[in-house]
Amino acid sequence: MEYLDFELPIKELEEQYQKACAIGKESDVDVSATCRQIEKRLTETKKEIYKNLTAWQRVQLSRHPNRPYTLDYINAICGETFLELHGDRNVKDDKAMIGGLGKIGDQSYMFVGQQKGYNTKTRQYRNFGMANPEGYRKALRLMKSAEKFGIPVVTFVDTPGAYPGLEAEERGQGEAIARNILEMTRLKVPIIVVIIGEGASGGALGIGVGDKVLMLENTWYSVISPESCSSILWRSWEYKERAADALKLTARDMKKQKLIDEIVKEPVGGAHSNREMTFSIVRDAISEAYGEFKNLSPDELVKKRMDKYSQMGVFKG
Repeated sequence: MEYLDFELPIKELEEQYQKACAIGKESDVDVSATCRQIEKRLTETKKEIYKNLTAWQRVQLSRHPNRPYTLDYINAICGETFLELHGDRNVKDDKAMIGGLGKIGDQSYMFVGQQKGYNTKTRQYRNFGMANPEGYRKALRLMKSAEKFGIPVVTFVDTPGAYPGLEAEERGQGEAIARNILEMTRLKVPIIVVIIGEGASGGALGIGVGDKVLMLENTWYSVISPESCSSILWRSWEYKERAADALKLTARDMKKQKLIDEIVKEPVGGAHSNREMTFSIVRDAISEAYGEFKNLSPDELVKKRMDKYSQMGVFKG
């Protein structure tokens, strides 16, 4: 288990707990009372730390190396039913954007999402979760297939941004993202968006338009990352904590601004601290969200979605 700097008190207590239990096993000394005491302190410390997280600490949690990624969610939620589909039928298959058909219970869904790697080799293979234009075009192709067969769409957002390389721009990165936003606003099937990690800039928006936008508790959604914002405003990365506060990028801020629809609670310690529980919570949230829209006609669905996005940013003086 890897620990972030603000989690060090938890690390110390966990190490104490393990040592005390090990002493009890190796010798005849009864340490059950000590173990219970440390366990109680550990629970209280966890509650205290995770209850008062700053915006920057939530950004750190969203990037935790042990945090589950898109394929982890899909494989846990769909099990054996997931069938991955590849390619944009134009350039190539983008490994940073994955998608395919899967089932939750008896209901089929089209899953689309950015995929990060978990070690150096897979991070390069997945391009750090930064999709190229062909990734967004693949996502759109899959969403259009879902529309054709009347299958709801679920997207998992977790990206530090769309890939900003020269070749990506040459192949029309901006156009690909804009096209996706346009097509997603008028797609005739329910779209459920789940922000599971980083939701950065247009890279997130390219698969982020939906009837119901869910955001996990320790994730962020913003036009720019705190580090980039800090380097633009203060010419240094040192002010990233200030930038994170100013950007109002946490789930709570987003809900307050009515830019997302619902915050999905995570287990104490973040999604990585109890993966199975997180997968179960997300599965139930997706099924519940689909239940709200499954009986609407395509025209009602699109009108509702259009109205929702039209009302964003309206300011009453």
